[in-house]
Amino acid sequence: MADATFIEVLLAIFLPPVGVFLRYGCGIEFWIDVLLSFLGYIPGIIYAIYVLVG
Repeated sequence: MADATFIEVLLAIFLPPVGVFLRYGCGIEFWIDVLLSFLGYIPGIIYAIYVLVG
């Protein structure tokens, strides 16, 4: 967790699109995470953590 804050990681676990939105706004990362969260909650979490930490 080099540049992700604790709050962003918690939000990425409980509300994945919100965690990504706080970092990137309404960009492509946010919409990909919304789509993955609708398709399945776990893929949304994995992508949110990947985007925030990576």
